[in-house]
Amino acid sequence: MSEAAGKVSLTGIKPSGEVHLGNLIGAVRPALRLAEEYDSLYFIADYHALTSIRDAELLRHYSRSVAAAWLAAGLDPKRTTFYLQSDVPEIFELNWVMSCVTGKGLMNRAHAYKAARDRNVEAGEDPDAGVNMGLFNYPVLMAVDILIMETDVVPVGKDQVQHVEYAADIAGSFNHLYGDAYSFTVPKAIVPESGTGETLPGLDGRKMSKSYDNTIPLFLPENKLKKLIRRIPTDSTPVEAPKDPDSSSVFQILNQVAPPSAADVVADTRKRLEAGGMGWGELKNVLFDVLNTELAPMRERYEELMEPGSELDETLARGADRARTRAGRVLGAVRRAV
Repeated sequence: MSEAAGKVSLTGIKPSGEVHLGNLIGAVRPALRLAEEYDSLYFIADYHALTSIRDAELLRHYSRSVAAAWLAAGLDPKRTTFYLQSDVPEIFELNWVMSCVTGKGLMNRAHAYKAARDRNVEAGEDPDAGVNMGLFNYPVLMAVDILIMETDVVPVGKDQVQHVEYAADIAGSFNHLYGDAYSFTVPKAIVPESGTGETLPGLDGRKMSKSYDNTIPLFLPENKLKKLIRRIPTDSTPVEAPKDPDSSSVFQILNQVAPPSAADVVADTRKRLEAGGMGWGELKNVLFDVLNTELAPMRERYEELMEPGSELDETLARGADRARTRAGRVLGAVRRAV
C-alpha cells in the first residue's frame, strides 16, 4: 500500500480569470496526477475571489468556466469530491471560530498583505490604502478550507507554502485550546521537487500569467489560437541560420505542451532548428498544430459543459453534498468543543 493511501489531498482553484495554458501545465495536470494517489477534493474558491471581483455576473461566469475547464481536462467527479466553496456554508461558520484563535500578528506577516502594504508605502500612500478585511483575513479562510475537510496534504507552489503553514499554525492554536474535545488534522504542503517543472513562457517571454496579460487562453477557437501564436515575438535570425531552440519561447512552449505521442515531432523540430533550415514562422505552425490537436477535444467538452442546462451544475451540486457531509461532521465536533 502506498504512503498516500487513505490520506486526503485538497486543491483550491480561485476563479479570477479565464483558464490559460500555463494553468493547464503548471497546476491542472500535476493536480490530476496527484488525485490518483489520494482521497482528493477540489473546490472552486469563489468567495476568495470576492476580494477583487465585484461583478456578480463575471464571478458566476469565471466560477463555471474554471469548473468546466477542470472537468474538460480530465477531472473525474466520481473519484474526486468537486464543489463550489460557496455551496458549503459550514466553511464560513468555522471561519469565525478559527478567527477567534488566530493572532493578528500572524496575519500581519502574510505575504499578500505585506506586499500590498509595501506597494502603498513605495507610492507614498497610507500603508493600508485599498486593503479590505477580506484580503487581510484571507489566510484564515484558506486555513478553514483546508482544515474543515480533514486534509493531510495540500499541493502548492513554493510561493503558496505559507498558506499551508498558517493552516498548521491555526490548527495548532485550536488544538492547544480545545484538543481534549477535538483536534484538527495538521496539514502539510506538497511542493513539486526542484527541477521537475519548468516555467511556461507567455506571449512576451515572461512567465505566462494573467497579471502580465501574456497568456494563451485554453479554449480559444482555432482561428484565434493560430493568430495568437503568430504574434509571439521572435528575433530576425534568417531561416537558413542555426538557432538555439532553448532560447526560443515558442519552442519552450512546444516542448512542455507536446504529449508523448508528439515526442518525435519535438525532437525533429529541435534538430532542424539547430542545423538551420527551419524559420520561426514554420516553428509557430508546428506549435499550433500540436497545441490545437491536444486542445480540440478539451475545447469541445468545455463548450458542452458551459451550455445552460449541461451536467455541470448537477455535478457541482453532488460534490457539494459530499463536501457538506464531511464539513458538517467537523463543524459539529468543533461546536461541541467550543
